[in-house]
Order: sequence, then C-alpha cells, then structure tokens
Amino acid sequence: MGAIPVRSIAIPYDTLFTVRNFAATAPPSNSPARQRPTLQLGLAVWSFPGWIGDFYPKGSTSKTFLDLYGQRLTTVEGNTTFYSVPSAETIARWVDRTPENFEFCLKLHRDITHAGLLVPQIERARQFYATIAGLGDRLGVSFLQLPPRYGPASLRDLETFLTAWPRDHAPIAVEVRHPAWFQADRAAALNAMLDRLHVGRVLLDTRPIYSTDDDPQQHSKRKKPQLPLQPIVIGDYAFVRFISHPDVEVNLPFLREWVDRVGDWLAAGKRVYFSCIARSKDIRPTLRDNFTPC
Repeated sequence: MGAIPVRSIAIPYDTLFTVRNFAATAPPSNSPARQRPTLQLGLAVWSFPGWIGDFYPKGSTSKTFLDLYGQRLTTVEGNTTFYSVPSAETIARWVDRTPENFEFCLKLHRDITHAGLLVPQIERARQFYATIAGLGDRLGVSFLQLPPRYGPASLRDLETFLTAWPRDHAPIAVEVRHPAWFQADRAAALNAMLDRLHVGRVLLDTRPIYSTDDDPQQHSKRKKPQLPLQPIVIGDYAFVRFISHPDVEVNLPFLREWVDRVGDWLAAGKRVYFSCIARSKDIRPTLRDNFTPC
C-alpha cells in the first residue's frame, strides 16, 4: 500500500515531531477495515492562549480551541479527568466539537488509582466509565496511571480490577511507576497478564529530560519518574507518552528512534497513540519540517 500521509506537527516546548508519509501496510482510508487512522497523534492539552497566532489562527478564542485542535491533531490526552470527572454536558460538548476519528484518551480519576488497592474502587471505576461512555466513538484508550508505591506485590489486585473493567467497550492501558515492575521477571509477569486480558501498557519515555546536566523539572511540583523504557507492544495498540525537553535539539535523537519504531509497528498493523507532554505550556509551538520516518 502507499504511505499514510500525516501532517507535520509541532508540540509545546518547541519540540518537533514530523510524521510525514509513514510507510505502513494498511487498508486505504476509505476501506471498512480501516475506519480510524492507524496513527493517533496528540498533546496533553488543547486550551492554551499562547498558541494564538501560530498553532491557532490570530483572533481565535478559547471557545474555538477544541475545534481548532481537532482540525490539526487526532487525539488528546485527558489529564483533567485525573482531578475531576466531566459532566454529561461537557462530554456532549466535546463530541460536538471534534471530528470523526478524533479520540480522547482519558486518565482514570485519582480516587480510583491513588487510594491504595484498586479492587475496592471497582464500583467507582464503573461509574467513571458510565460517564465517559458518552463520548461514543470519540472514546480512545483510557489509561490507568499507578503511583510509585503500587508495586508488583499488587499484581493480583491489578488483574482483578482490569478483569472488572469493560474492556470490550473501553480499551485501557496501564502505566506503572514502581521501579520493581521493570525488573525482567516482574515485567514478564505483568506483560503476560496484560496480554491475557487484552490490556495495553503505557510506554513512558522520560529520557530527554534526564539526558542533560540541566534540570527542566526543577520548578515542577510533580516530577516525572526516571524509569527504563521497555518499548514493546502488547495486543493491537501501543500507547506512547513522550516527555519532551525544552531544548529542541535534545529531543531529536529520541524522536528519530520513535519514528523508526512507530513505522515498524504501523507496518505490522498495530495502532499507535503518540502523545507528547511538556513540563510547561508557555512556549508556542512552531511548525517546521525536520525529519521523515522511513
């Protein structure tokens, strides 16, 4: 098949990720077998006034930010749902203002993920799902971000919780942050369980912000963890969270790795969600070409 054209985008922190012409074996865009794009690209926010005049046209207002964002990118990471569950009215508005094939990847609320064991929160999780189900086909992969204190000793708790989650209707991925999860035997046990339940694993890449002598997180209250990157795909989709460095050049070697890796996954028929997260939102995106995946 021909290459899949994807527009060039730029991301906060002035980091560049150009994804033109991904070579992938995939059905044509008008095929029933390919109802959605194989590659979903996005950021962790859509509402930022500093983008007016660059990423968003001059004269844009906050009321149009989501509409404009949906014209430029195909997914957004919903971190706000970690702090507050949106109302049914808000959900309906999100659907109204985004195009077909756009997806919201929402983080489960902290009362579910950060209250200790997960099993006691199953009913709360079901209520959370009942709300976000209003997104219909705009609902992408939700993700369960676990705190650093939640370790491999709780594997059975995690499995029971995921078994109760409506996976057939709402795909979900898991982000672990306890260092022991990344040990070979623990990682293998986790991955086997996720594969068995058809649950994805979030691939958190914080290498850029730890690759230099400076500390771009020095003024941040919540620092991203420095953990090994284990870039594997479990099931049919990959969920990548790339934490960018404020210096564009620092990010480029890591992004080039991702371009090659994502290209391979797409060629293998996998669906890829790639989200870029910045530690600050006060730098405007700039639109530039930098590199093209092979």
